[in-house]
Amino acid sequence: MDPAERHYGFTWNQSTLTLSLHSTADTVVMTFYLLLVVCVGLWMGISIYSSNIGSGHYMALAGIGASSGIAVGALEWNSIFMLFLLGWIFVPIYNKAEVVTLPEYLKKRFGSLRIQLFITFIFLIVYIFSRISMEIGFGAMFLKMVWDTDIYQTMLTVLTIIGMYTITGGLVTVAYVESLQAGIMILGSALLMGYAFYEVGGYRELVSKYMEAIPSKTQQGNWTAQPECYLPRQDAFHIFRSCVSGDIPWPGLILGATTVSLFYGCADQVSVQRFLAGKSRLHMEGGCLLCGYLKLLPMFLMVMPGMISRILFPDQVACVVPSECQKFCGRGTGCSALAYPVLVLGVMPHGLQGFMLSTVCASLMSSLTSVFNSSSALFTLNIYTWIRPMATEKELMIAGRFFVIILLAVTIVWIPIIEMAPSEILFEYMQVLKSCLTPSMTAVFLLAVFCKRVNEQGAFWGLIVGTTIGVFRLLAEFFYGPVTCGRDRQCPIFICGLHYLYFGFCLFLVTILIILAVSLATEPIPDHHLHGLCWSLRNSQQKRVSLDKEMRWKAFPSFTSQPGMFGEAHTCLWKFWDLFCGLDSQPRSKTGPGNATEEELENTWKKVVSSDRSTALEILTRRMAARKSEEHVDRMKDWRDEPESLFWKRVVQASAILLFLLLIVAHVYFA
Repeated sequence: MDPAERHYGFTWNQSTLTLSLHSTADTVVMTFYLLLVVCVGLWMGISIYSSNIGSGHYMALAGIGASSGIAVGALEWNSIFMLFLLGWIFVPIYNKAEVVTLPEYLKKRFGSLRIQLFITFIFLIVYIFSRISMEIGFGAMFLKMVWDTDIYQTMLTVLTIIGMYTITGGLVTVAYVESLQAGIMILGSALLMGYAFYEVGGYRELVSKYMEAIPSKTQQGNWTAQPECYLPRQDAFHIFRSCVSGDIPWPGLILGATTVSLFYGCADQVSVQRFLAGKSRLHMEGGCLLCGYLKLLPMFLMVMPGMISRILFPDQVACVVPSECQKFCGRGTGCSALAYPVLVLGVMPHGLQGFMLSTVCASLMSSLTSVFNSSSALFTLNIYTWIRPMATEKELMIAGRFFVIILLAVTIVWIPIIEMAPSEILFEYMQVLKSCLTPSMTAVFLLAVFCKRVNEQGAFWGLIVGTTIGVFRLLAEFFYGPVTCGRDRQCPIFICGLHYLYFGFCLFLVTILIILAVSLATEPIPDHHLHGLCWSLRNSQQKRVSLDKEMRWKAFPSFTSQPGMFGEAHTCLWKFWDLFCGLDSQPRSKTGPGNATEEELENTWKKVVSSDRSTALEILTRRMAARKSEEHVDRMKDWRDEPESLFWKRVVQASAILLFLLLIVAHVYFA
């Protein structure tokens, strides 16, 4: 007997000289491996969806849907187009640049420390005043109404749980917990959508009954509410609305909202950080597509249930008389923001109400943990390393964890401040903030990738001027207050007369013009500094010459740091601290020069302390060069080196085409 025939499962084909396996167990193992590979790529998309969809989206999208219709859902659809740019253009460029944070990319692209520090600061401001504020405001509102407990104790408990696994686990723990929470969020919101559509009688009944959802009381004494304050909008089921009278005008949706979406899709640390952690380019693209498919859902899981809530509970959700609104939600300006929790309490049985509470808690926790983790990375790798260039890996990790604790404290302080803000306009405030602060950063990242002629002077001054204009408009909006029904705008028309979406796009264009004008008037950056950093030079095989300037050592005479102060310690308390922070008690690698003995570090430290400034700077520069050399070996590999399956590549391409077609059909159907 032929040796091959004695082995179970082998088939020898004389004509084609190939071997094949027919073992069921082998087939199962191979199938399991392929599914596991797919899951590794998909968890990124689920994690991104979970980090972007927080409690603020549940409350805000449902509330705005109840008051004005489906147009707000198109903002989520708009961001899906930007995911194509993220997965196929921006993230591959960031990967070739070998960066972890986006300010690091700008430093490599322009060789500018001032741009890196300034844009890091703006990132942190946007996260604190936009994402954290919105999540705390709407999350506290939902928990207070549904749970009926002291809001400070509840939020403190939630934030303590968030802080524990964010500090100890880092990005890996955050990403996997977010994936679990995303499943809870989708299942819970889908159950509520099913109950809501069952109660209203289906989509056709929603369309007909929504236009009749009017509160029973529209006057009190001699005061009568204006009809536009309580009547549903005639264009409630259209996403493209009048460019003059529309609350979300169609040019603003196409141009202004795209500018904001471009930032959150391609220049946002929360989104990019997770995709840079992908195993391969194919996994990253698959994660982008899965996130895109999931972002089709908020229109049906959040916006339309909010509209159904108005139909079922018009006196509460659509109240217009101040005394009635004060009685229902404690605010005299309207209660549309409570559309989602009112629907939960009104249509779901008691057991599932607790599950919906878990759903909103999951969305709150996933969004906040993403912001905390990304903010910690921004601070540690861009600000702390500037202050202490020779910081060890352990020191950087401890600094990052302490920064998360600081953010938790800031969040707790924000609770009473945000609670006083009018809930129905909180989401609009956040949109105004994004439209004022993000367009200038979007312009810088866009030109940095696509226009190699842009230099450091152009990027810096475009960023400064654009941010200054945006801050001026933002302060005016906050000072004069929001526009409410029946109340004229107090802000001067030459400052606030332009819709915030129009303003965001105009600011984007102004920043681009400033960047290009200043760059063309100054010297360009030579190509040998830009290999792999620009779209036109993305496939260049030449070695890039770094533009990073020597970082100046900051001397603090009162600081008594010594080598090893963040190193090994043998006390039980210190070992427990290492365990809590997820640090190795005997670190084998450092962010500083590797394989250096304690004597070498001690000698280097003595030379730096005893030498004059120029000698100390020279020693420091050599040490940093050694550090950079060893870091380059350990940096992430180019995704082109990873083998890609032709089958899964075609699956990803087909999924991308299908998602694009679904977007077009959805926009046409609801236009």
